[in-house]
Amino acid sequence: MAMSLSASDYGAFMEKFTLLPHSSSHHPPLASLTFAVKDIFDVEGHVTGFGNPDWARTHSAASATAPAVLSMLEAGATCVGKTVMDEMAYSINGENVHYGTPRNPCAADRVPGGSSSGSAVAVGATLADFSLGTDTGGSVRVPASYCGIYGFRPSHGLVSTSGVTPMAQSFDTVGWFARDPVILKKVGKVLLQLQDDHNASKVDQLIVAEDCFDLVNIPPHQLKDVLTTSVEKLYGSQIIRYTNLGDFIESKLPNLKIFMNTTSGSKKDNIPSLAALSTAMRLLQRHEFKNNHGQWVESVKPSLGPGLSERVWEAVRSTDENIGVCRSLRGELRAALDDLLGDSGILAIPTVPGPPPELQTDPTTLESFRAKAFSLLSISGVSGLCQVSIPLGTYEDLPVAVSLVTKHGSDGFLLSFVETLHKSLKEESILS
Repeated sequence: MAMSLSASDYGAFMEKFTLLPHSSSHHPPLASLTFAVKDIFDVEGHVTGFGNPDWARTHSAASATAPAVLSMLEAGATCVGKTVMDEMAYSINGENVHYGTPRNPCAADRVPGGSSSGSAVAVGATLADFSLGTDTGGSVRVPASYCGIYGFRPSHGLVSTSGVTPMAQSFDTVGWFARDPVILKKVGKVLLQLQDDHNASKVDQLIVAEDCFDLVNIPPHQLKDVLTTSVEKLYGSQIIRYTNLGDFIESKLPNLKIFMNTTSGSKKDNIPSLAALSTAMRLLQRHEFKNNHGQWVESVKPSLGPGLSERVWEAVRSTDENIGVCRSLRGELRAALDDLLGDSGILAIPTVPGPPPELQTDPTTLESFRAKAFSLLSISGVSGLCQVSIPLGTYEDLPVAVSLVTKHGSDGFLLSFVETLHKSLKEESILS
């Protein structure tokens, strides 16, 4: 069993060091808590490695610490080091050919998820109380799901990304991991600078995206029923409604049609509008990645792992076709989903299409799973809405999760709802 391993066997840390709290308050909100930081955040005096030794070799030590890290120290938390990440933040698997793959604490033969792999493993393996990661295309939500912990992607633009190596700014967010919703909320209150508790009891609808749950490779009811039963206990069945999210998005975003022809497969394998949304997301990500790092890649020609190398060079050689449309879709989708959810609505979707894949699975075998994953991840990715991945226990001894999404700026409301839901959800969690 993975949990019988010693702390060092998890391979989560890129570099261990201690940064002590800066707080002068008598009751700092994160006192006595430890945290780890993805190796994408600047820490004064340390090189930000960005998951690649050639990057570390060609960059100097940071002259200042990222504000997100400083806010944790000022709130009383102790930093215990930097964690391993996927190279250049360009994967959702968590496998790093240079520094090793952090060991999934829930399933040692499965990937931990990336690109914030080490940050998720550090929390899942109880090496830290919480950790900071980044989420561009799913890099907090995916490893949280795979490692059986909570992962929060905030509304885009609400948490400072200063001092964080950019991947694609239209999507980059500072996210965080925790093993329980209490710490998740405490960290969120600091990062989001929330002054008051938000009333989770005001939730007026839980919208279950049934077509999204049909994408998962386990019986969909195993995920849906756990969540809906828990919500019914607290709020009654009258707030639960069901929708076909793909049809809704297609009706609200007519410009998606230009990306529909680039997707393939039957409706059983994908949701056409979400597959198109994923295509648009990845086009804009490639464009921004190229603008950020293309010159460095072409001049240094870094050593990159399999799969990752092809992805990076594809981005560097990409064109600017349809980038304007991709940018317009972001605002259109946010407006449509904000209108769907209102001030107190919550959307329920699977975080990913199922349990974590096996280590070193052939990329072609993973393609269908990855395509479905990005279809789901693109909903919050493109819209910039906040999303939390919630562990639901295990299915056939592998961790599974569900995600909740609320309108842009409703992060405090979502954190409070997750805390309120926790006890009821724990009673219904999948056990196998």
